[in-house]
Amino acid sequence: MKKILVTGVSGFLGHHCAVELLKSGYFVKGSLRDLSRKNEVLDGIKKEIDPGEKIEFVKLDLLSDDGWEDAVKGCEYILHVASPFSVEVPNHEDEYIKPILGGTIRALKYAQKGKIKRFVLTSSAVTMMGVVYDSKSNTGIVDAKDWTDPYSKKINTYIKAKTLGEKAAWDFYEKQPYDSSMEMTVICPGGIYGPTLTGNISGFSLKGVHRMLTGHFKMTMIPPVGIPMSDVRDLAKIHVLAITEKKANGKRLIPTTPTAHSFMEIAEILKENGYGKVSTKKGPIFMIKLMSLFDREVKGMVPIVGKTVSANNAETKKIFDWEPIPFKKTILDCAKSIENQI
Repeated sequence: MKKILVTGVSGFLGHHCAVELLKSGYFVKGSLRDLSRKNEVLDGIKKEIDPGEKIEFVKLDLLSDDGWEDAVKGCEYILHVASPFSVEVPNHEDEYIKPILGGTIRALKYAQKGKIKRFVLTSSAVTMMGVVYDSKSNTGIVDAKDWTDPYSKKINTYIKAKTLGEKAAWDFYEKQPYDSSMEMTVICPGGIYGPTLTGNISGFSLKGVHRMLTGHFKMTMIPPVGIPMSDVRDLAKIHVLAITEKKANGKRLIPTTPTAHSFMEIAEILKENGYGKVSTKKGPIFMIKLMSLFDREVKGMVPIVGKTVSANNAETKKIFDWEPIPFKKTILDCAKSIENQI
């Protein structure tokens, strides 16, 4: 039975990847920063499949070498999913850059040392979308050839960190020693929505939907932002298929909707389906910029408000013979899964 290391298994995407791996017959070794969260992850997974004895947990931190060598031992593949995610402007950019860039290189080094066959990295479509954010146009379509300028003044710290992290991963991959045969695939999701299995809604997207559903003051006005979206279940399937799909090696995959979807569209879907507290009032850009002077989370949104970015997912669809889950279903399944948190 093939053993897969999944970093960040307690995260929104991480526990869905674990479910998909178990359904596909793999043994999962899931990493946690805090092993006390093991039962939370197991309870979520058991909603979809009984893992039996096919899962174990290890303690890893993206900022430390401790435990990595043992974690990789016995594994054939790695899904490196672990990464902080927030639009909030941090006190210092290293709060994002060190775990994202440094953590990615740390995982790659131990993967190479452990003779891992293929390293699947979860990056983000924001590593491409900066070409639109940096332009005078308010709309655009990006694809795998596009790269965000990580030193642009028109992006937030998270976008910078993810871009630096992915660029460093490709540099590492392309400069491997002659005796290393490790393959790599990079997966670039859009905004990630869909059902949570654990009930943890601390992540950006789930927290945003929860705020809409409860009429939270931060979502009384909806920011004008449009981005390509990804269903967490689609992403989990693509991650697992990417482990062994020959055509995925050396690729930047874009498992997103082909067209952008806006936060306003999310609000309207929820409103039309009985969630009465959801606001559909548009937030004026000038008001968002004013609020950004007092709120670091809003400040992180400023570079992307007023912009609508779509993504060319044609190659990913062709490689995996895949069609995205309809966006309306993604949002309604997401809302249903967090109703009991209200």
